[in-house]
Amino acid sequence: MEQLEETIAHLTRQVDDLSDVVARQQDQIDRLSLFVDKLMERERARAAEGTGGIVLGDERPPHY
Repeated sequence: MEQLEETIAHLTRQVDDLSDVVARQQDQIDRLSLFVDKLMERERARAAEGTGGIVLGDERPPHY
């Protein structure tokens, strides 16, 4: 019976630790999703303004 109690205590501890890890990962996913959303919005605004041009290999940059 004592061994079962120790096993249950150990498993409970592992579940609590894993729960903490999952909660931290969810917080990080939420922050990264917000960051990506902001970057996408910035890129949409840049594309709408027409300032997001791409310089091809043989084109001279505009400052020449």
